[in-house]
Order: sequence, then C-alpha cells, then structure tokens
Amino acid sequence: MAKSNDKITMKGNPLKVEGRCIEEGTSAPAFTLTAADMSDSTNATFAGKVVVLLAIPSIDTPVCAAETKKFNEEAASLSHDVVIASVSRDLPFALKRWCAAEGVNRVVTLSDYKYRTFGQQFGVDLPDLGLLARALFVVDKAGKVVHVDYVSEVAEEPDYQAALAAIKKAV
Repeated sequence: MAKSNDKITMKGNPLKVEGRCIEEGTSAPAFTLTAADMSDSTNATFAGKVVVLLAIPSIDTPVCAAETKKFNEEAASLSHDVVIASVSRDLPFALKRWCAAEGVNRVVTLSDYKYRTFGQQFGVDLPDLGLLARALFVVDKAGKVVHVDYVSEVAEEPDYQAALAAIKKAV
C-alpha cells in the first residue's frame, strides 16, 4: 500500500503523475464527476456515507474489471451507508454498458471524461496517457480521508484487505 503517488509505473515503466497527493486525515477534495445517466455527482451526492473511490485507468481492462467486480461482491456484505464508486475517464455510456453486461449493481461508476479535474484533485492524473492511475481512497461520513492506496504498479490490484478493514472501521 503506497501513501504517495511519486513512483507509479505501468509494467515497470515510470509514469508521469500529476495532482496533489492525498494524505490520510485530510478532507477529501471536492469533485464533480458524471454518472451513467449523465447527471453530475459530487461530494454532496454522497453526504453522510462512507465513500470508497476506486480510481482506475479503464473499465475495459482486465485488472480494472477484476477490481470493480471484487468490490461489487464485497459490497453485498457492507452496510448501505457505504458507497463504492469506480472512477475512470471512460464514457458514462461505456460504463453503463459494462455494468449491465457484467452484472455489477453495487458499485457506482463515475466518469471524469467531462470535467477532467478528479485526476488532479486526487493525484492520479496520467497526462501522457489521458487516463487515471490506479488508487483507492476511503472517505468517512464526515468527509475525512481515512485510507489511501496509490497502487505503485498500475497493472496490479489494490490491497483489498487493508481497504475493507478501513471501510468497516469508518462505518
């Protein structure tokens, strides 16, 4: 589990990552993302909930798909006070299609394609690729970041056990 975004690679090759590095104990940055129905989703949309933000490069890749499916499965045993959101720059239509095809119904998919600010605000912007780096943020009901995992190798999955422990503690 990496706490910093300064050494992120893709298949061993260093990537240029931009944006502020989020630290545990700080307030979650404000965000505006696009939901599958093309509406805006912001921090206020999830007020009073524990929010898990899964930053991923693209839902149509094996690791991103596996991560989203894993959290969809885990969500079944979590409180309804927990919202898990998979965030990418995929188009909302593609995210909606993917969820329907894969039976994903407990993870909310949100897109940064329109505003393109989430990457900078959460330190996961990969400007040379136009994608987001893989990272995971758990935000408690008060809006404080209680867990950060910048996955150092984009082609690898996050530490599920550490994330789930942080989610359960935040509820």
